[in-house]
Amino acid sequence: MFSPTLPSMPSLSPSLQARLSTPLKIGTVEVKSRVLQSPLSGVTDLVFRRLVRRYAPDSMMYTEMVNATGLHYVKQLPKLMEIDPHERPISIQLFDCRPDFLAEAAQRAVEEGADTVDINMGCPVNKITKNGGGSSLLRQPEIAEEIVRSVVQAVKVPVTVKTRIGWSDQEINAVEFAQRMQDAGAQMLTLHGRTRAQGYNGSARWEWIARVKAALTIPVIANGDIFSVDAAVRCLEMTGADGVMCSRGTLGYPFLVGEVDHFLKTGELRQSPTPIARLECARDHLQMLWAYKGDRGIRQARKHMTWYAKGFMGAADLRGKLALVETLDQGVELLDRAIAQLAQSGWQVEDASEPQLVEV
Repeated sequence: MFSPTLPSMPSLSPSLQARLSTPLKIGTVEVKSRVLQSPLSGVTDLVFRRLVRRYAPDSMMYTEMVNATGLHYVKQLPKLMEIDPHERPISIQLFDCRPDFLAEAAQRAVEEGADTVDINMGCPVNKITKNGGGSSLLRQPEIAEEIVRSVVQAVKVPVTVKTRIGWSDQEINAVEFAQRMQDAGAQMLTLHGRTRAQGYNGSARWEWIARVKAALTIPVIANGDIFSVDAAVRCLEMTGADGVMCSRGTLGYPFLVGEVDHFLKTGELRQSPTPIARLECARDHLQMLWAYKGDRGIRQARKHMTWYAKGFMGAADLRGKLALVETLDQGVELLDRAIAQLAQSGWQVEDASEPQLVEV
């Protein structure tokens, strides 16, 4: 019978543990976790956030980013902004380059129930930057500052910013840009340790996060390459940041935010979920997406299902089949069959909804 093993024990210094033992304060909002789930386009919808909250009920969640210009011309609230009244704390992320449209969108976000409004100034995707949004604002700090001031004046909830260290290696302006955002009224800044030119390639340069943290008085959240508890701890030790934001590490692994949060609070490592536990979570994810979005949810689930299917014999074949799923029954059947085969081969069956804790 397979018995899951724990990863190596991260080193948490007493000073770090003491600093992170208190709630994260974002202006008037208090968050009981120092670990945040990043906004991810096409990923962090209501269903995904519910799954992450199974394991991290105290963490701040973010919606997918919402185009303020599109929102200006549409009276009906887009599904991207739909939140559960009980999912708190929650932030709605907006993007655009128009201060007035962003201020208007922020007001609608607050009406929907957002505890904070986050402005995306870091997305590197061409279709966003070519229209002046995302990380293109790093090259337009005056406009970025005007955006923050406009949104701060429009809403009573804290306004936060997510950005990168610069446009390219030749245009790294993280410290100056961050100071402008703070001066404009931002109550927290999340910094991805890559330039726009890097995209998601190479390593995140946490040293720049440390420089920004040293220059600001508002909370600074470290983002980039947080794929494990160990990485989160190393990042926090190196940067002195007030917390970490998990992004790509949660794709097919909604357990990560809770694993990091639990360790920072207790010094204990949760036992990693077995492949069976991950596939059981994938099945829940598929069923929840279908219930929430119907057939469109099944199409959106394909990428999620392939992310879950890894780390066991036959995973590649299963991924190929899951990527072509057309119906709920077809996807459930594939996952049930894979779970049964793994159980027969000796993998330990665990309840994915109740993570096992191991004291170390």
